[in-house]
This record gives sequence, structure tokens and C-alpha cells, in this order.
Amino acid sequence: MRTSEIQRNTAETKISLSLNLDGTGKSNINTGVGFLDHMLTLFAAHGKFDLTVICDGDTHVDDHHSVEDIGICLGQAFQQALGDKRGITRYGSFLLPMDEALILSAVDISGRSCLCYGLDIPTEKIGTFDTELVEEFFLGFVRNCPMSLHLRQLAGTNSHHIVEGAFKSVGRALKAAVVLDGSNEIPSTKGVL
Repeated sequence: MRTSEIQRNTAETKISLSLNLDGTGKSNINTGVGFLDHMLTLFAAHGKFDLTVICDGDTHVDDHHSVEDIGICLGQAFQQALGDKRGITRYGSFLLPMDEALILSAVDISGRSCLCYGLDIPTEKIGTFDTELVEEFFLGFVRNCPMSLHLRQLAGTNSHHIVEGAFKSVGRALKAAVVLDGSNEIPSTKGVL
């Protein structure tokens, strides 16, 4: 089974995260950042990943440390669960409509970190959540499970729909990329990812 458990304890956050790549989409999320809880629940459901995230962070300062560190931990969890990446499809993409918003996510689990971030979120906040943290989350993620992640907003003006569409779309693109193809081979002519 492709599973992982990550613990991260710093002066700013204490995080416990577990991941099952071959799950059913069950989640238990309590990050102290309500909007992120909702986004991670959607990410897990649409990617069919079983995901538990518990975070005690310094949200009395702001949400930045918690959001970034959870992205880091989620990346580490994917990296650990994928192992040598033998048998994965490697590439995945998904085009997701969320009402008026249209979001494209494309993933290459290449072993090289690259985030091409193309979301134009029109408001600075969704409720109390700072929308600039969406990019910080995905940066933390791709730096710790080295991959190319292209995230593009093709249409949309509603901040909530854009961000929700992004998390759902990335979940589905990642599921396509990590699915096992039955070959037991590393999907690279170099023999390593």
C-alpha cells in the first residue's frame, strides 16, 4: 500500500499528516484554518486520497506558517508514498469547470520542482483567508514532492470558485499521475525520477 506519515514540529507549527494514495477520498482535516480545511477535504475527495491533517499553528499571528507548512508536509507525504515512482503514469491533467470559473491543472511527477501559477484571484481574502496563500501552499507542495505543476485559470471572476476549482482540479490531475499502470517500470528513459 502506498501510504505515508509525516510529523513536522517547529516553533510555528506542529503538524501530523497521513496519506493513502490508493484510498477512497476519506479525510479528517483540522488545520486551524477553516477555509484550508475545506479545500483539503475537496482535494482528498476529488483525488480519492485518504488524508488526515492535524495542525496546531500560530494562527494568532496569521495563517501563513500553517498553510505553507501543510503544503510542505503534503509534498513530503506524496514523495514518501510514491517511493521510487515505479509503475506510476507520471503525467496527469484535468480541466475543471466550477460555475463561471474554468481551471486547468497539469502535472508531471518528474523529480524537478516547477510551479507555473496562473490564478488571478480578484480578492485579497475569502472570508478571513488570505488568497495569496494559495500560491504559497502549492509552492511548498511542489518543492517537497518535486514535480511540474501548471495551474491555470482559463475563466472566472469569483475568488471562491477559482480557488475551489484549483484544489479539486489538482487533486484529479494528481490522481491521474499517480495511478499505477501495471508495468512496474519507472516512467523515464533515464531509469530514475
